[in-house]
Amino acid sequence: MEQIDIAYDPLAVPLKHRVGAAAAKKLASLGLDTIGDALNYAPRRYFHWGKLTNLADLTEGEEVTVLAKVQSQTMLRNRSGKGVRLQVTISDGVRFLNCTFFAKNEYALTHHRRLLQIGESFLFAGKVSSYRDTLQLVQPSFEEIETDSPEAVARRSGRPIPVYPAKANLPSWKIQALITAILEDIDWKRVPEIVPEAVRAEHGLLSRSEAYLQLHQPDDDTAWQSARRSLAWGEALVLQAALLRPRFEAEKKGKQQATPLLGNDTLVSAALSHFPYQLTRGQNEAWEVISTEMAQPLPMQRLLQADVGAGKTVVALLAMLRAVESGYQAALLAPTSVLATQHYASFVDLLGQIDIEVPVHLLTGSVTGAQRNEILARLAAGEPGIVIGTHALIQDGVDISRLALLVVDEQHRFGVAQREKLREGRQLQPHLLVMTATPIPRTIAMTVFGELDVIEVTDMPPGRTPVETFLVSADNAAWMDRLWQRAREEIAAGGRVYVVCPRIEAEAGEGDKAPLPSIEEVVPRLEKLPQLEGIEMAVAHGQMSLEHNREALSTFASGATPLLVATTVIEVGVDVPEATMMVILGAGQFGLSQLHQLRGRVGRSDRHSVCMLVHGNDLTAIGADRLRALERYDSGFALAEVDLQLRKEGDVLGESQAGGNSSLRFLSVRHDGAIIASARSVAEEYLGSDPQLGAYPGWQQGVSERARTELVWLERN
Repeated sequence: MEQIDIAYDPLAVPLKHRVGAAAAKKLASLGLDTIGDALNYAPRRYFHWGKLTNLADLTEGEEVTVLAKVQSQTMLRNRSGKGVRLQVTISDGVRFLNCTFFAKNEYALTHHRRLLQIGESFLFAGKVSSYRDTLQLVQPSFEEIETDSPEAVARRSGRPIPVYPAKANLPSWKIQALITAILEDIDWKRVPEIVPEAVRAEHGLLSRSEAYLQLHQPDDDTAWQSARRSLAWGEALVLQAALLRPRFEAEKKGKQQATPLLGNDTLVSAALSHFPYQLTRGQNEAWEVISTEMAQPLPMQRLLQADVGAGKTVVALLAMLRAVESGYQAALLAPTSVLATQHYASFVDLLGQIDIEVPVHLLTGSVTGAQRNEILARLAAGEPGIVIGTHALIQDGVDISRLALLVVDEQHRFGVAQREKLREGRQLQPHLLVMTATPIPRTIAMTVFGELDVIEVTDMPPGRTPVETFLVSADNAAWMDRLWQRAREEIAAGGRVYVVCPRIEAEAGEGDKAPLPSIEEVVPRLEKLPQLEGIEMAVAHGQMSLEHNREALSTFASGATPLLVATTVIEVGVDVPEATMMVILGAGQFGLSQLHQLRGRVGRSDRHSVCMLVHGNDLTAIGADRLRALERYDSGFALAEVDLQLRKEGDVLGESQAGGNSSLRFLSVRHDGAIIASARSVAEEYLGSDPQLGAYPGWQQGVSERARTELVWLERN
């Protein structure tokens, strides 16, 4: 048991009580308000005197701190005749960078000329700009070595020197000096420990206090690396416990928390025996797990991951039929009206094919009047059945009185609070099945959906063919002519063609960049193409009414308008087996998972299908890697891992804050998968015996703070 009393937490002390109001105001500009904020402000990197900064890594517009050697200094008069400038050239031994200092007269720069001696090394900080295609620093700050400064002490001892993310009025060395002063005035014995001592010993972790000291004043490179790992462990342990604790608390109460859905196999057996196809191995395994867990008195909490077109909706339908044959209600929550309507239509059609009569209701914002009132009355009366809807399901006045199963499609488009609104305030918790057709890497799933157990369907139904994917440059006229000729050939053979644009309205390009393809500009251009002469086309996008978009999709599916120009409204839930060609214009504007979803609109039959990723000349290196990954992989699970590696750490998670700071400072979901998995196991072990973590007050405090925040997986780049 940890013995630290957290009634007084030194880390919660406001900075103004330690460094003064003026310094605290500067630190506040970095988002640092308390001692804990300052200690969690991790250095971006570490310098060693004698190892100069690689100047090739600098980019224009970046705020940088560099360690470089002075090569030359020259005093020049400005061409205007007013004032002078000191031109100092610094080098990393290979490349050079100009530092320019302006003043009214040369005497004002005497201090600079005296300090910046040729051959001496200094830390320079400033914003990188460009002059005549040459990078430079204008009026950079530079570090003056004082005999008792932290930098001088570090230089003499050979210790690594931390370099912090800085601002123009607060360079790295000033941040280091302030943090050094803070470190000297902390009662470390009262700093609450997060990671239990036994766990620290097992995994070779530093105490929290020692980790902070070695993060900011490391003895060597091994020390700061160990500090970051220890602090990442603490973050992972808090996060996993915050996600898992509600479940363990419910189990500890020992009360029936959910309705066991045992069923009588009248509906499920009929469905399985009359489906027009056999379930895949993955679908069967998923259904076996789900049906077993729904039969328990504890609420199921499952994340069902399946690739585009892998048939996750069929598994969900079986789960909902199990709820109905048990005498209860099931609800499916979808993010858009288009997707909700598609689910409704496919469920009604499939149940009709297998001759099963089950009430299925559609509840969206467009369902009003007597129809809405009738649906609400039947739901409130507890009639066994299925209701499919959008956010309209979680509005006040909607009472699904005997809800026993909640299915959430594309969870990353909802907040947890929105999802839980259908489950809160009930004596018995509905079982929860969350689905996504955007496969999420394991580390992300454990970080964002840690309260859910993951099950994956990785195989595809028989008859589905992989989609051939090609990159096409919009600047290659011959390729574009052939692309539209291919579209005509697909339509002539009975196929359908999607054309997706990143924008609805046209806009001017910037500089050398061409304007992004827009529906407003693309439709008239396609109507004039000789390759598409006589071909009817439909248009669908978010600014059009739901009825218009439904009609457009209907005429597209029937073949009356075999070419559909649309935005990403067709990204999910649109199932047209005759569609054999997808053309994505401005493909570099979309995220990898979004491109995979769009590509999944074709290849939904045994007919050969193609996807054309059309890109402009402004494609970035990462954008090119993303498109090449689409060309190489057809598995959403493989693409999810590629996507994770291509993203910057800050692009991986989005934050939906409900109080507190929800950012991950040390834990990397891209690189720390082993830590996340181990922390989850530890959290499960400790929560199993003590869901409140009462024996570990520091850990308990961290969990309480984290529980007020929410991290979300960002689908788009």
